[in-house]
Amino acid sequence: MTKRALLLVNRHSRKGQRNFAQAVDILNDLGFELIVVPIKSSEHLPQLIQKHGRKVDLVIVGGGDGTLNGVVDSLMDMNLPLGILPLGTANDLARTLNIPVNIPQACQVISEGHIKYIDLGWVNGKHFFNVASLGLSVRITEKLSKGAKRRWGILAYAFTALQVISQTRSFRAHIMINGEKIKVKTVQIAVGNGRFYGGGMAVAEDATIDDQRLDLYSLELKSWWQLFPLLWRLPQGQHGNLAWVRTLEGEHIEIRTRKKQEINTDGEIITATPAIFRVIPQSLGVFVPRNSLFQLEEKKRPK
Repeated sequence: MTKRALLLVNRHSRKGQRNFAQAVDILNDLGFELIVVPIKSSEHLPQLIQKHGRKVDLVIVGGGDGTLNGVVDSLMDMNLPLGILPLGTANDLARTLNIPVNIPQACQVISEGHIKYIDLGWVNGKHFFNVASLGLSVRITEKLSKGAKRRWGILAYAFTALQVISQTRSFRAHIMINGEKIKVKTVQIAVGNGRFYGGGMAVAEDATIDDQRLDLYSLELKSWWQLFPLLWRLPQGQHGNLAWVRTLEGEHIEIRTRKKQEINTDGEIITATPAIFRVIPQSLGVFVPRNSLFQLEEKKRPK
C-alpha cells in the first residue's frame, strides 16, 4: 500500500490540540508521506479534500463525529479511503468500527492497511455515518456548547438533555417505509445507519454498519416518567422493547411533518423535513483493526 496521506486534524476537538503533534510524529515514523492541514472549522473540509485529494492515496481525519461528517461527501466524490484518529467527545463511529481511542494504536490500524467497505446513510443529498434525527436531539445539538463538551465529555450530552427535555414538545409526522404510511405523534425520530450515536447509545440491538439497512425509532412519550426506563435501555439498543418506542427498519424511508423540522446528522444540523432517507451499501472504505467484528467478510468494493 502506498502511504501518501492527507492529514486533517480538528485542533478544536476535545483532544485535537493535545494529540496533533503526536499523531504527526507517529505517522511519519510509520512511513507515511503527509500533507498536514490543521483545520479550524469543518466548513473548510470539502475544499481541502478537493484541493489535495488527487495527490494522496487516503485521507486521515483527527476529530470527532462532526468532523468526520464534514468529509464524507468529499471522500465519496474523490473515491478515497478514510483513516480515523478519534479525537472527539463521543467518537461513535470509531466505537462502531472498534478503532482504539489510543492515538498510537489508531495510527497503527491505518498503517496495517486493513480496509472494510461500510454502508452510509443518505438524507436529502447528504451522506452520514451514524444517525440522522429530528426533534429532541436537534434541541440538544443546538444547546450543547463546545466548551461543555471539552470540559465534561460524554456527561455534557446528559446534562444538556436534562435541560432541554422540559422544553421539548411533541410533533406529528408521517413515516413512509416498506410501502406503508404510518402517522405518529413523537418527540424524536432517529434513523440510524451505524450502531452507536450520542456517546455510546445503540441505534438498535442488532444494528451494524454493514447490514445494508436503516433502523428507525420514534419516541412517542406521553409522560415524563417514561424517560427513566428509556435511558436505561438506550445504551444496549433495547428501547424497542418499550411500548412507547416504535421501531422500524428498511432501505428507503420518507418523513413528512406539518411544521418543518430540522435534521441533525452525526451531530451537525444539515437539512430539514420533508426528508428522504436511503442506505448506500458498502460505499466507503475505512481502515479498521483486523479483529473488527462485522457481518460481512472482507471483500473488494462492489463495482
